[in-house]
Amino acid sequence: MILQTDERRPPDECATMAEVRQGVDALDRALVALLVERQRYMDAAARIKADRDSVLDRARIEDVVAKVKAEARRAGLSEAIAEPVWRTLIDRCIAYEFERWDEIRGEAG
Repeated sequence: MILQTDERRPPDECATMAEVRQGVDALDRALVALLVERQRYMDAAARIKADRDSVLDRARIEDVVAKVKAEARRAGLSEAIAEPVWRTLIDRCIAYEFERWDEIRGEAG
């Protein structure tokens, strides 16, 4: 799904760098909103997982990355962009989930 707003022109219609930057800025705002929602799922996971050791699930990480790479290929996103971005995102989300898990249970971690 491509998020389209009145604030930006489609890339193939941009004639100036100002228009390109306006489009990128609009997409960045949309990405932040999506990442907020993703973070809320990390909050839910931290609340639901009874065992701290279950926060880091290497098989799940590889499953997510494989799905992202497949979707990137389908959608036309370079895997050279998608894979490292998602690996970093997953890494930071896991760190966040550990913090939330500890906060919820009052542990020092």
